[in-house]
Amino acid sequence: MESLIQTITVYALPVLFGITLHEASHGYVARMFGDPTAWQAGRVSLNPIRHIDFIGTIVVPLVLLFSSKLMGGAGLLFGWAKPVPVDWSRLRRPKRDMLWVALAGPASNLVMAIIWAISLRILAETGSTADNFWVKMTIAGIQVNLVLMALNLLPLPPLDGGRIVFSLLPSRMAWYYSKVEPYGLLILIVLMFTGVLWILLQPLLALGQGIVNWFL
Repeated sequence: MESLIQTITVYALPVLFGITLHEASHGYVARMFGDPTAWQAGRVSLNPIRHIDFIGTIVVPLVLLFSSKLMGGAGLLFGWAKPVPVDWSRLRRPKRDMLWVALAGPASNLVMAIIWAISLRILAETGSTADNFWVKMTIAGIQVNLVLMALNLLPLPPLDGGRIVFSLLPSRMAWYYSKVEPYGLLILIVLMFTGVLWILLQPLLALGQGIVNWFL
């Protein structure tokens, strides 16, 4: 139990910062391209409370974390926040602008992973060791944000990667592709519990880690 509490303490801030900036980034970029819906709803905010989904942000990650500890493995920390409301029809050029609104979330996670990496480098240069609480938190910050980036870049609606693919496809193909969205979460859960999700994430995680390594 003590080990679980320590793990929760280490991961709490990186998770909260990760989901907060991810969602706020969507709303901010949507406003730049003409849709103020998220801004008017108060969702372009760095206040985590505005973005927390009780089940997705708290219950599911805790259950997975507890399960992974019982099984003695690292596991995949999975969860979600309340989606930022975006009225695609209010964007100046909805199909084109959707790409940038969707990309903003994963991009913010990559930037945060880089910031955590720079922080880790500073701590290492000041003599902090691997068992230091802040060192553990910076490592958690890198891991959490790379996973959030990779997970959201999967080309599966309604994930950000799905929105990006939709914006790049010809209109007719995009319309057919959007029909997958009602089943997206179910597909994601099946992929996770079969272990396929982790395999699919590996190339994106490797790419993100390669970029982060430049700053370590």
